[in-house]
Amino acid sequence: MAHNSALQSNFDVDYVITYRFADTNNLDARDRFSELMQVLARVGLATEVRNGDNCSLLVFIRVGSEKRFAHEVYRSRVKDWLHGVRAAEPAKETHDTLAGQDLTEAERFRTIHRLITSPIDEGGAGVIPKEGRWKNVESIFPLHDHVFNKEWIKKWSTMTFLKVEDLDQIRDRFGEKIAYYFAFTQNYFAFLIFPAAFGFASWVILGSFSPIYALVNGLWCVTLVEYWKRQELDLSVRWGVKGVAGIQEKRRDFKHEKEIKDPVTGETLQVFPATKRLSRQLLQLPFALLAALALGTLIATCFGIEIFLSEVYSGPGKALLVFLPTGLLTTLVPTLTTMLTTVATRLNDYENWETSENYESALTQKIFVLNFITSYLPIFLTAFVYVPFGSLVVPYLDIFSLTAKPFAQNEKELQGPTTGFVINPSRLRNQVIYFTVTAQIVNFGLETILPYVKRRGFSKYREMKSEKAAQKGGAGPGVTIDDLPEEAEFLKRVRKEAELDVYDVATDLREMVIQFGYLSLFSVVWPLTPVSFIINNWIELRSDAVKICVEMQRPTPYRADSIGPWLDSLEFLAWLGSITTAALAYLFSNDGLGPDGTPAAIKGWALLLTIFFSEHIYLLVRWGVRLVVSKVDSPGMEKERAERFMVRKRYLQDSLGEDVLDVPPSFAEEKITRESLEEDARQSSLRTTGPRDHFWSRQRTWAESAKVGGNLIEKMAPKESKKQQ
Repeated sequence: MAHNSALQSNFDVDYVITYRFADTNNLDARDRFSELMQVLARVGLATEVRNGDNCSLLVFIRVGSEKRFAHEVYRSRVKDWLHGVRAAEPAKETHDTLAGQDLTEAERFRTIHRLITSPIDEGGAGVIPKEGRWKNVESIFPLHDHVFNKEWIKKWSTMTFLKVEDLDQIRDRFGEKIAYYFAFTQNYFAFLIFPAAFGFASWVILGSFSPIYALVNGLWCVTLVEYWKRQELDLSVRWGVKGVAGIQEKRRDFKHEKEIKDPVTGETLQVFPATKRLSRQLLQLPFALLAALALGTLIATCFGIEIFLSEVYSGPGKALLVFLPTGLLTTLVPTLTTMLTTVATRLNDYENWETSENYESALTQKIFVLNFITSYLPIFLTAFVYVPFGSLVVPYLDIFSLTAKPFAQNEKELQGPTTGFVINPSRLRNQVIYFTVTAQIVNFGLETILPYVKRRGFSKYREMKSEKAAQKGGAGPGVTIDDLPEEAEFLKRVRKEAELDVYDVATDLREMVIQFGYLSLFSVVWPLTPVSFIINNWIELRSDAVKICVEMQRPTPYRADSIGPWLDSLEFLAWLGSITTAALAYLFSNDGLGPDGTPAAIKGWALLLTIFFSEHIYLLVRWGVRLVVSKVDSPGMEKERAERFMVRKRYLQDSLGEDVLDVPPSFAEEKITRESLEEDARQSSLRTTGPRDHFWSRQRTWAESAKVGGNLIEKMAPKESKKQQ
């Protein structure tokens, strides 16, 4: 019974901070922890401290000053209205504004997170995990609502399609950024019904490389992207976040070079010259070339080795040697990708973006280049190198004979055919099936099952290690030594959540976009591709919900008004798909056999005519012009925004007062006197108290929390740290 009640109750805890002091001497750890308690108290947050795992403390946070919290919510809503995100005028009184619109759980958590992490000059505590003086702060996370999680997973397991009310529920719990991911995946899943049915019919009736299927698939891709644009807009209006990307806070690492007066708002802005950033962005071109050269060379080399071993080499050990290229790719591609990702991150830092939103968008675009190469290049090599030029390329593959030379019995087994080489006609189809079926299954296991197994194994290992240390008499005091019985199960669950990974919605969005690329670019090879994807995505929606609820810490509910730069990636893949499907349909128009390794069968003019005169030049120009126009601000639009802003600002000053957006003073903590203690005791006797009240009554002030934390640090610190004192 105690276990169930612990799962259902979070003791009114809003956030938890993990403070780890294993690598810090006791004196510094105590001083920094005391400072942490103090800055949290200044912004009106109450704290309770308990022991954590592995030389860490758990700082439990909830709202201590409802007035300070309400003012922060009010400031946020007024700021939204001032910048046009909210259409309704805010009420003059804070209470009336909060009463007029319910506070969702996502907005509550977002506001508290802003109080914790925003800079001090903007009214926050300025606590950023693992940065500067807060390097001991390991993580900041809200606690899972296990009752909701259980009902959510149970409900979704019996549903085929999500309703807009289900998306509203996700938005209210986890914020718009995650809600947009589920909305896109649901929209993509529903759209897959038609290509799945049509693809199955094409596979039965038309076969592979059908021009009819290529045409229909291209039209479907364009329709999906354009329809989703409209859906994004509708959801942004429904959720009240249209234009919210324009009012994101500045990054802490942003370095301005000058200050100017905003022509719209009249405010003083710290800016970095756009021309200077553009000159730095030009470095993306050599980066893209470097990534294409490095990854392309590696993948092409492994591709050549695989062709040589599977279709040229005829000696002993062939059944095992054919797995060599796979091993090389599995080992080297992730390593090289990690190195290039580091380069992309440093290049992104050098570009000096103002907001986190812009920074993440620019980094996403760079990472997409790497994902594109690693995901699609093997199929491109097969379709546009191996199939049309096999007879020219294969005779030169004996340069890879070194990979099999130790196993060969004679030179003939290492020599390729000089004439009469016949390509493997099923190679391209098998590759597409692997990436659209097998790779999806493998990815599901790596994404969902493997983390669970690793976490359970690691937990078991720590238990065995603790038991072994206890048997030898070298174990320190247990982490649960100070836990009260009524808090024990709750603290056990929180300690487990503190060890979980942080959920990154960009990873799941990237997975869906890459999958869409396979459908857009290569599904003409195997028309059953959408059938595989519709099954995968039904499971993906539910497994991602389970992953958020079980495998990850509860994410902070960030706002967004779209899926960001991934929409540009979708448009690019839809455009490129219209080219590749046309090229594949032409190349394999001879009963699906393709040029059969003989490029003489390819009529260059016909291929170019198929590609470039199918409105693709028009699509490319339209896409380029649309992109450029969207980046350029006209004087008329600037004037319109300035007029709207001044109207709102005038109303704000006349009706609400000029200090409505001012940062409130630091929260003044109530002094504890004999009279206050007697009054608290009298009020306590008049109401029924429970475990939640007891939980928050053990430490009355930030000073008491700091003292308790210091004592725990002294007790739980490693012996080496104590010797340094």
